Amino acid sequence: MLGDSFAYAKDAVVGKWMQWLLLVIATIILFIPLLGYSLKVLRGERPAPEVTGWGTLFIDGIKYLIVSLIWAIPTLVIFFITIGAGILATVGQDPTEVMGAIMGMLFGFIVVAIVAILTMIFATIGIIRFARTGSMGEAFNFKEINATIGRIGWGSYIIALIVFIVVVIVIEIIISIIGMIPIIGAIIGFVLIAPVMIFQSRYLCQLYDSAGA
Repeated sequence: MLGDSFAYAKDAVVGKWMQWLLLVIATIILFIPLLGYSLKVLRGERPAPEVTGWGTLFIDGIKYLIVSLIWAIPTLVIFFITIGAGILATVGQDPTEVMGAIMGMLFGFIVVAIVAILTMIFATIGIIRFARTGSMGEAFNFKEINATIGRIGWGSYIIALIVFIVVVIVIEIIISIIGMIPIIGAIIGFVLIAPVMIFQSRYLCQLYDSAGA
């Protein structure tokens, strides 16, 4: 899956400089057309699709953003409650109570992390279901999402996500290091955003397809 995803992302841009330029433009325009393009990759189009139909890319990108934000609501709510409660608890309190408030915030952040991880497990399949069906409601069809993960195998699915996260972190670290080069580094990092997103989408597409029909 990793090898296929890297090859897919490479074929999408290397030697196709006009397409890469269009993807960079899609990145500049608030990422929305790039999100729409990612949905085409998640649908399983092979080879990598052409950057065409900008109106559709914009609409799909907005839908993708809305679905992602809805999935993020539980994490965001707990995060802001934790921050708000922590701030209120530290205002005008003595050092002992402030320390207790800080510990409470740390516990809250742990809860946020756990909720974010659980959300990601289901949201990943939900977003791909949306890409495949075109229905935003299918992004939250928990029965089918759970069934898909079951066909993949919970153990295999979790391991695949862990590998995915580790690889993405390594890629981001490398891009961050490159970005430290004055001016040129920032440009290279920005230009690589689209290929990295294509790689990610292709990997998740294959993970979804491993569930079978």
